[in-house]
Amino acid sequence: METQTQHGYLVLADISGFTAYLAQVELDHAHEILTDLLEGIVGQFKTLLTLSKLEGDAVFAYTSESQLTRGETLLELLESTYVIFRDRVEAAHRRTTCTCRACQAIPTLDLKFFVHHGDYIVQTVAGIRELVGSDVNLAHRLMKNHIAEATGWKAYALFSHTGLEHLGVQPEGLHPQIETYEHLGDIQTYSLDMHPRYTELINARRVIVAPEESYLITTHNYPVSPPVLWEWLNDPLKRAQWIPEEVKFIPIDLPGGRTGVGARTHCVHGKKVAMQETVLDWRPFDYFTVEQIFSPFVERATYQLTPIPEGGTRLELFEGGRVTSIEFLDRALFRFMLTKIQPTQKILELLGQRIAESLAREETDKG
Repeated sequence: METQTQHGYLVLADISGFTAYLAQVELDHAHEILTDLLEGIVGQFKTLLTLSKLEGDAVFAYTSESQLTRGETLLELLESTYVIFRDRVEAAHRRTTCTCRACQAIPTLDLKFFVHHGDYIVQTVAGIRELVGSDVNLAHRLMKNHIAEATGWKAYALFSHTGLEHLGVQPEGLHPQIETYEHLGDIQTYSLDMHPRYTELINARRVIVAPEESYLITTHNYPVSPPVLWEWLNDPLKRAQWIPEEVKFIPIDLPGGRTGVGARTHCVHGKKVAMQETVLDWRPFDYFTVEQIFSPFVERATYQLTPIPEGGTRLELFEGGRVTSIEFLDRALFRFMLTKIQPTQKILELLGQRIAESLAREETDKG
């Protein structure tokens, strides 16, 4: 039995309205629908979190804080999971020809998330791993709340004060509310409506550097899931580990309180701003496009992440930009810079080394 106390995020995804749905529909079709929706949630959660167990129409997962240093990645995981859930609900409703109540009532289902940060112990009894601790209990108690009555929301992400604090971001539109639980007292919570965020993600303008526009295309494979690689590419502390020079990445502007389109970062070398970066497109955990200005070069780069069937993630980096107003001269100058002065291939290889070192440390810690 493992008794070492760990610290990290405790996350639940709960299908809204399923109890009422189940009470009035055919069980066999309802079971098939629930299985499909849960598989979508579990599949996405497993890319970043450790699955603890299925709890009826809910999924409980966790991750230690040492494995998730960029808390915003967790928020992005919740949003991407919600997009997958909504897409499955709408696709299932569109393609069904069944007139049973279970199939016709699919659109009434929605999804809620609950996030807490605290202590827990992973214990193994008779081969079954389970999380225990008062913070585990609190995470589950958060599922009983009064958010729907206060806001009318059917789908939301609820964070305890501690959970939001460790995320390190303050998204716009948070609804603060105090919930009271027996033996726990008053708990400050903050909730985010998932419906408008879903619309924003679906309707956002796409900006990419297409292969035919690229001056250089570089590909590298990494032995981690897309969300983990995403964190390595965007967490300021982790980014600094795989850049050959000693630099710091400092967020300057976070529209809406988080990373997304319009967010700006300065890359600081010593006391000098060596590069200014602006996010042009942001699609966790699919791709992102940034503009980087390091005079006289203005570069645009799209980072495309693709899961590899045998495991891991393929990163394709498409780079283009401008120095002059003459296209063929720009192409020559950029290729010289990206292959000789700041060789992209070597930088991506260094990223692979840092990831491998991190994985080795994690294995050592487990041992």
